[in-house]
Amino acid sequence: MGVIVVTGIPGVGKTTVMKKAAEGMEIEFVTFGTVMADIAIEQELVKNRDEMRKLTLKQQKELQIKSAEKIADMENVILDTHCTVKTPKGYMPGLPEWVIKKLMPTAIVVVEADPKEIYDRRANDPTRNRDPDTIEQINEHQMINRAAAMAYAALSGATVKIVFNHDNAIEDAVKQAAPVLN
Repeated sequence: MGVIVVTGIPGVGKTTVMKKAAEGMEIEFVTFGTVMADIAIEQELVKNRDEMRKLTLKQQKELQIKSAEKIADMENVILDTHCTVKTPKGYMPGLPEWVIKKLMPTAIVVVEADPKEIYDRRANDPTRNRDPDTIEQINEHQMINRAAAMAYAALSGATVKIVFNHDNAIEDAVKQAAPVLN
């Protein structure tokens, strides 16, 4: 199976869908940012994950490469990460070339939902502090993710699977994701 990347914008439920789809399987579930933070802490570059943003771009790139190499060495892994990161200056690739070419995923799963559903999920989730995007901005971010996923596929040879995670339909989303895991 190798590396399967799962991505989706905040509030879409990517982690929930893929963890449920992988239940009972011998698949490791890994978050890219956690691997990066663990390596940075091990190298004594930071004391905790919150300090990561203070590293130089060069240090961040080096950590991304080391993280991708570590993940690529794992046998059966679902990699939970962001396809793109929305910043005040625009969208950044979540899997830049130096990462995607190390990972060489077999599949990229993009979890989506109706923008209104995501908007409502974010509004009703007091445990998270997310940007107050409009429905139109949420839609734009999902479209940007689709384009980025196809670009990553072109660089890696991975397939791209769009999985829809609609409200009260987690089982349907799991059924859509299941073929990627077999």
